[in-house]
Amino acid sequence: MQRMLRYYNWSASMEPEVAETGVPGIRRQEALLTIAAPSPQTSPTMNSSNGKSVHSHWPANPAACINRLSRKRQEIMRPVFENPREYVLLSTRRLAQKLKVDSGTVVRIAVGMGFSGYHDLQHYLHELALSQATALEPMEASGKIESGMESHARHALDQNIRNIQRLRKSLEYDRIVSLAKKIYRARRILLLGGDLAANLVEFLHYHLLILCLPSVSATTSGETMNLTRSAGKQDLVLAVSFRQCLAQTVEGLQQARGNGAYTVGITDTFISPIARYADEYFLAPVEASYGISYAAPISLLDGIIATCGFYDYNRNQAILKKVAEEQRKGSRWYREK
Repeated sequence: MQRMLRYYNWSASMEPEVAETGVPGIRRQEALLTIAAPSPQTSPTMNSSNGKSVHSHWPANPAACINRLSRKRQEIMRPVFENPREYVLLSTRRLAQKLKVDSGTVVRIAVGMGFSGYHDLQHYLHELALSQATALEPMEASGKIESGMESHARHALDQNIRNIQRLRKSLEYDRIVSLAKKIYRARRILLLGGDLAANLVEFLHYHLLILCLPSVSATTSGETMNLTRSAGKQDLVLAVSFRQCLAQTVEGLQQARGNGAYTVGITDTFISPIARYADEYFLAPVEASYGISYAAPISLLDGIIATCGFYDYNRNQAILKKVAEEQRKGSRWYREK
């Protein structure tokens, strides 16, 4: 439990101070400074050509890492990849002691898996830990805080602010404009996402419909497979899923791309299957003190919607005049009698 709490504290300490918002930043723990946490410029940014990660040299998935090693070294590293939270904070020497090998072997194993060195492997383990996170772990970690119940609400809001600041610092706004252009040129905009992410899909879908754009949403397995089966080269597919990612969303994305559609992913780590299989993707952190936080993903969608709204100003102004008229006089709105 203590290791889990330290992991979440380290993850939070990667974020910049937020004094300008009036919310105190999180103090970096001295014991964790040995880990070179990714800066906002290297993680989770993508290059502007295709949105692919600056860590594109990394192996595609944990199995690809392990398979590059000899059978003996595979068995040494297997527990590290099965439970990365237990190892991500360890120095080279401490990891070597835990695995019962020498420090040089740890470094050689890291290079053998395709990483530039041990710190590069640590960054990968951090992303892997995020992708494997469940709703239970942050709750257990937060439960160790010695303060009143009201502090949990404050910590939740503090984490939301840190997530949004990470998004703001890493987001390449020219890529949002490029996405808006693709949305307007698409024959159809197919939006994929299930479970809790269905709320994000429907939020975007509703706003695209207001702008009279040809948006179609799919939030169940059957809808996703049937919709993406008909996807083609003139369609744009936007898939939303986080952490381990829902199978229906990943498989729908793969099917649509296989049919020639241009695919865009929204996820929280560049080692997620959504990031691997999409033509381009955007990252939005979802770390929370309880469950999962959609503060950053909804802010990203707000940015996409606003850009789409202003992309063709005259067209959309004419549409919104009609929307405003309905909002003022429409029968579906409650009127006090």
